[in-house]
Amino acid sequence: MTAEPQPPEAFWPEHPLTAAEYAALGEEEHGRRELQEGAIVMSPSASSMHNFVGFELGSQLRPQLSRDRAIVLDVDVDLELAAKDRPGTVRRPDLVVVERSAVASGEMLRAEQVLIAVEIVSPSSVRLDHQMKRSEYADAGIPHYWIVELDERVTLTEHRLRGELGYRNGQSVTGTFRTEEPFPVTLELDTLRD
Repeated sequence: MTAEPQPPEAFWPEHPLTAAEYAALGEEEHGRRELQEGAIVMSPSASSMHNFVGFELGSQLRPQLSRDRAIVLDVDVDLELAAKDRPGTVRRPDLVVVERSAVASGEMLRAEQVLIAVEIVSPSSVRLDHQMKRSEYADAGIPHYWIVELDERVTLTEHRLRGELGYRNGQSVTGTFRTEEPFPVTLELDTLRD
């Protein structure tokens, strides 16, 4: 699919964008784009290892999901942190688990549809993933947030939403990760890079 060239103002508008205005921009050609309180923020494209681990994680998760749930990689999620006519925040988690019906519409996903959001930490996203997105995802009501780090061993830190207090700090796990919420899952983290 060939994208038509867009004028600079299409990507760098002069006013803060709503989530709907952001969605209307369409797909980007280079890098990774998110909307942060109405401002477009760019980050470099993910490394091949980052993408490989995301795919492998999805491959391990998929057989453990019920038929009415789906995994979506690298997708825009409207966090709905502001009124529809106000500057919005749209994040692009590396992987989300949603009800299958949420993807059937073809519309941008909304935070209320996300059961699990997963971020795979890149060297340039440590603070963003551990602090900003953790806070935003909690404020948006996403019940489970997993942070995956690609150090010597793959580490997964699970955060569970606990009401108005935000996420409860979860354990950081290497080797085998097991949880019963929001459904039973077992992940072999050491095999994600194999």
